[in-house]
Amino acid sequence: MSGFKEEFFRHIAQTSDSPIGLEVIEATGSWLITRDGKKYLDFISGIGVSNLGHGHPAVLQAIREQSQRYLHVMVYGEYVLDVQVKLASRLASVLPAPIDRIYFTNSGAEAIEGALKTARKYTGRSAWAAFDGAYHGDTMAALALMGNPAFRAPFEPLPGPVVRLVYNDETSLRAIDERVAAVVIEPVQAEGGVRIPTPTFMQELRRVCDERGVLLIFDEVLTGFGRTGRLFALEHFGVIPDMVVLAKALGGGLPLGAFCAPTKILEVISRDPPLGHITTFGGHPLSCAAGLAALEFILANRLWARAEKVGQALKFKLSSFVDGRRVAAVRGIGLLVGIEFTKPEFARTFTERTIMESVVVNWTLNADNVVRLAPPLTVGEDEIEFAAAAMARALSCLR
Repeated sequence: MSGFKEEFFRHIAQTSDSPIGLEVIEATGSWLITRDGKKYLDFISGIGVSNLGHGHPAVLQAIREQSQRYLHVMVYGEYVLDVQVKLASRLASVLPAPIDRIYFTNSGAEAIEGALKTARKYTGRSAWAAFDGAYHGDTMAALALMGNPAFRAPFEPLPGPVVRLVYNDETSLRAIDERVAAVVIEPVQAEGGVRIPTPTFMQELRRVCDERGVLLIFDEVLTGFGRTGRLFALEHFGVIPDMVVLAKALGGGLPLGAFCAPTKILEVISRDPPLGHITTFGGHPLSCAAGLAALEFILANRLWARAEKVGQALKFKLSSFVDGRRVAAVRGIGLLVGIEFTKPEFARTFTERTIMESVVVNWTLNADNVVRLAPPLTVGEDEIEFAAAAMARALSCLR
């Protein structure tokens, strides 16, 4: 082995028995460069983190400037940090009213944990509800919401109780009762196989939650910041949740998450007891500076509109893949696209072959027959052509 690969396998805790193993030494725009000099088109954006691609000038400039001022100075919520306040204010200005309060965290899973705690305290109820195919992170309470029982089983008993619901099925919503503090849902399921619910389902979910005094939490960790062709995916459905959870692209490439809600909801974690939820590094100044720069660029350039246009072109190019024998469907919303294969082994082989063709894609955790595509919102038309040709060659290898 060359470079750091031997040490990678010896000292880095592995999360799978077959890591991709690309030894990245540089990343710029939509491209990764490895130690052996090869270039790979990043068609998953670091799993939805790099919406502006890698090394965006506005983000790097913000990081440089903030690094000269101060880094960590105090645990979250004690000092007034201008960059943190600016990002919170900007988020409040673009999230739907009455959501006006932001709690910054380190990650999406941590933000889910905070949202679940807040929902329990606000409602005085203990249960949560989640959907088949759901993915909300891998910490204990987040894992309890996981839609795939194979991932939950080794770690049970998990926090709960959790009421299991069927995604995009209005009849299943009858199970939401007075035990439930909050229903947690991805407005579009990513790890569930790029599943897109109907507006009527989402509106009925909102109605049921209102009727039964249940908080509705939207997990926009992957779908936020232009990914689906709107700034936030909730805009597709005409529904305003009680809480929104953000992460991934929120930090502009640095670690940052948040759970957001009206003041009347989030104020419950500041009393009885005080410091009801606390984090040391959540809302780190460097991450907030990067996140603010990324958000301002997305807003100034309306990148959600570009995602809608480019995503339509990508889906059109991939529609010829559907043959009923290997590929069952191609679906997507904005620049979040799923290729559904007829067999899981087709998805795995296609992923491996596409990476060999210098385009990085991945299959989804809770739908192992679906390959997900989520390129940077800044991806070029020539890069779309490159990826489509590479995927066509990979598809031709499936027998």
